Amino acid sequence: MENILQNKLSIEKSRAGRRGVRFESVQKHAEGYLPKNLLRTSVPHLPELSEFDTVRHFTRLSQLNYSLDGQFYPLGSCTMKYNPKAYDTLSVLEPFASAHPFAPESAVQGTLQVMYELQELLKEITGLAAFTLQPAAGAHGELTGILTVRAYHDAQKNGSRTEVIVPDTAHGTNPATANMAGYTVVNIKSAADGCVDKEALQAALSDKTAAVMLTVPNTVGLFEKDIREIADMVHKAGALLYMDGANFNALIGLAKPVDFGVDVMHLNLHKTFAAPHGGGGPGSGPVGAAAHVAPFLPKPIVEKKDGVYTLTGEMPQSLGKMKAFYGNIAICLRGYCYLRQFDANTLKNIAEKAILNANYVRAKLKGKFNAFFDENCMHECVLSINPKEMNGVHTADVAKRLLDYGFYAPTIYFPLIVPEAMMVEPTETESKEMLDAFVDALEKIYDEIQTNVQLLHDAPTTQPVARIDEVSAARNPNLRW
Repeated sequence: MENILQNKLSIEKSRAGRRGVRFESVQKHAEGYLPKNLLRTSVPHLPELSEFDTVRHFTRLSQLNYSLDGQFYPLGSCTMKYNPKAYDTLSVLEPFASAHPFAPESAVQGTLQVMYELQELLKEITGLAAFTLQPAAGAHGELTGILTVRAYHDAQKNGSRTEVIVPDTAHGTNPATANMAGYTVVNIKSAADGCVDKEALQAALSDKTAAVMLTVPNTVGLFEKDIREIADMVHKAGALLYMDGANFNALIGLAKPVDFGVDVMHLNLHKTFAAPHGGGGPGSGPVGAAAHVAPFLPKPIVEKKDGVYTLTGEMPQSLGKMKAFYGNIAICLRGYCYLRQFDANTLKNIAEKAILNANYVRAKLKGKFNAFFDENCMHECVLSINPKEMNGVHTADVAKRLLDYGFYAPTIYFPLIVPEAMMVEPTETESKEMLDAFVDALEKIYDEIQTNVQLLHDAPTTQPVARIDEVSAARNPNLRW
């Protein structure tokens, strides 16, 4: 009965004469401020609701949303983990939130100190020589990093280096970034083990290569075991090694990219470092560089001189600015809190628990939903199904059915090199009980595939919106309801 009532009430809540606010009189007449041709000639058709009805409506909508605060959110390659709420409070403290972007350095010494110390912490955990906090997101960080690579080669008079090599296990933004930066993208296929094919890499390397972009760990959840040898090959060819550090949650405290031979990399503060991820932003994608590339990073960078923090512009080889102001300070503050709260051993434990959880899910589901690369993974496991062996069920059917069990679906159909991919990243913040519940739901779905396959083809059946015709929705979208 409750669902029937809710569905009926959700059709149209507006009732003539109801209002949530009452204006006693018009304060200013529009005629004096707007041209007559822009004035309305009729009363706008707006919903009429009481304030209480409006609150109930939006509260109910919020409860229908899947979110990390309410459900397990195992999006592969996205690191959707719990973010301490205290960081949210700290990041909007009045002195930070109300600071004017053009405030003199003397008035924002506290903010500059935090940014400087964050740079130093990022340098410490990566081993790189310098960091910029300007980039506003991971993809923006990638673009910053590749433009830094371009500035480096321009300074070396290497204008003939016009290509960037990207393996097929990279994040999808990598080739897009290289293309946006003006480079020709050279894609190479992975070896049978899911890692870089060194022979294919060697064949692609030339005096035209500006950089090789590696996602480490890669999108099939594996660490590039030959990373040092790969770095040597790249450097011998006169190119730079760029590391996509979006999956750094599996490495933090365990390994430093500088030891791999990485020249430039970006990190996602809105993944590994406890800033909320999703909802369209804001994000933060700091970029670090080894000593020989550091002079080409965007300026300014925060420096400490005689106990005073300053934004230095004394970087003659810098590529310039990537953002009007220094960065998304509220997100940087969250990352700073995260790194100050945990010591080296705890950070190492975070990575180890993330790896353990991913392998736990992989091992528990073996025999029903198998990992495409059946070996120890890093932060995520990539499962695959064969529709011919699953009564015609596809990955999308499994994902839709998971919604009925109260779980947000993992990333599906990515990476592209895995057929019917289902990419699960549990992260370190999920408990064994939650992982067991998730595995139990998938095991029940597996049983349904054997006994009542129509359940999966019809799923979801318990959500506010049933399965839609995705082809028609894409071709004939209704954007006005």
